[in-house]
Amino acid sequence: MTLATVLGQPRAVDALLAALRSGAVHHAYLFAGPEGVGKELAAVGLAQALTCPEQPDVGCGACASCQRVERGLHPDVTWVMPDDERVSRGLAGRSDFTGTPSRELRVEQVRQLQERIALRGLESRRKVALIVSAQTMNVQAQNAFLKTLEEPPSDTTLILVASAIDRLLPTIRSRCGKVHFGPLPVALVAQRVAEARKLDAETAMLAAVMAGGSLGRAMALDVDALSRRKDTITAFEALRGEDAVGLLRFAEAHGGSREESESTLELLALWTRDVALVKSGLESGLANRDMVELARQVAARTSDILLHRRHSLLDAARAAIARNGAPRLQLERMLIDLFTETSR
Repeated sequence: MTLATVLGQPRAVDALLAALRSGAVHHAYLFAGPEGVGKELAAVGLAQALTCPEQPDVGCGACASCQRVERGLHPDVTWVMPDDERVSRGLAGRSDFTGTPSRELRVEQVRQLQERIALRGLESRRKVALIVSAQTMNVQAQNAFLKTLEEPPSDTTLILVASAIDRLLPTIRSRCGKVHFGPLPVALVAQRVAEARKLDAETAMLAAVMAGGSLGRAMALDVDALSRRKDTITAFEALRGEDAVGLLRFAEAHGGSREESESTLELLALWTRDVALVKSGLESGLANRDMVELARQVAARTSDILLHRRHSLLDAARAAIARNGAPRLQLERMLIDLFTETSR
């Protein structure tokens, strides 16, 4: 793997290759875009290019240095990520932590990074730090990280990988060279998913569309859940404000865990987008293409103002859960706020 092999992001890759060729590499980059579209792969490719002894400023992808960067074992490339992400990647076990592994990047991790990059490189002419899920830095960590951005070591490149840059302080964003990564082409995602997961073309295309151009999400989608999504959407549209028991039952059924609740909210956000597209006469862009009749019915009875409110409440619930809010409680609150307003 090299930077040039990152698929579906020509503008981002070309900008980075041009900076490498001209020697105008920033001391800090912010790779911004949705989850699963190649940001981290590009960060690894840039780290390879900056440390490769065989093809400097390009990265060969084959030498021992490049391979160690890819495996996270290079002594001059430091990885920083939340503890729970280390657990999910198999880099640590839950028994390695006291209590629940943190979902945030903490100030202690930033200080350890600062100590690490202050040391001389062991092998390469340049040191690199990859800060994964940078948007999870808490306020104390961000304030500490600002000091590094303001006075960076001359031989170090910092690469922040973030899916929600609005959670980062404006002062952090302004001190980084921004590289934007957009959703991948749906056809590309469908092709890769079909090949990797041995899916038929129709199922692979549905997975790609449901994932919103994210290869990572499409690869992780439960194929059985693609069929269950119809039941979830139908049950959601059947809810009414006067049926408080029904609202609570829906939240109970879909708020059993953070992962389940986030998946439900993402599905409903995508469905809300489908309804808005139908209202605009753009049915060809639907994600849930097999539910166009229901989308037409909902569009006919739902105002633009209410659709906007639905989108805002779904987004607020997702943000609250991301900040460790109780999944079921956030679902209940979102449903009550939405359907109480609808029934007035």
